[in-house]
Amino acid sequence: MRRKDREVTDPQKIADIISRCTCCRIGFNDDGEVYIVPLNFGYAVKDNTYTFYFHGAKEGRKIDLISKNPEVGFEMDTDFAVYTHGRSETACDYTARFQSIIGNGIVSMVSEPEEKKLGLSLLMEHSAGKHDWTFDDKLFNAVAVFKLEVTKLSCKEHL
Repeated sequence: MRRKDREVTDPQKIADIISRCTCCRIGFNDDGEVYIVPLNFGYAVKDNTYTFYFHGAKEGRKIDLISKNPEVGFEMDTDFAVYTHGRSETACDYTARFQSIIGNGIVSMVSEPEEKKLGLSLLMEHSAGKHDWTFDDKLFNAVAVFKLEVTKLSCKEHL
């Protein structure tokens, strides 16, 4: 990271920033073309390693790319705001406040029903704040769940 003064390395602070993000953008490599998909997510942390869970249709470009090339990049951010330290009308006197996470990982389909329920529950907990969910069997079987196991993560902020 070029701006070491903006790097966040404290695991608690990283966890706090992730907890406030609402969208994770996954970048797939599709034969040299980048395909970026914004997704809501849930997550689990074990030994400071993150696993992000997502859901969607069982078919489509994203699903095809998961099996074709599971190595992806991802990005999420929160608390973006433009501000100035004075009352200047010069564009160069403005800056942005933000917190962001970027990284790489391996994405795969979740087929085990218990992990699929876990992934959907974590997604709903992160999105809706509730953790005790039941699932309609028909809808549960109709949705695909996939996960991103993070291999590299960096966090940056400018406040």
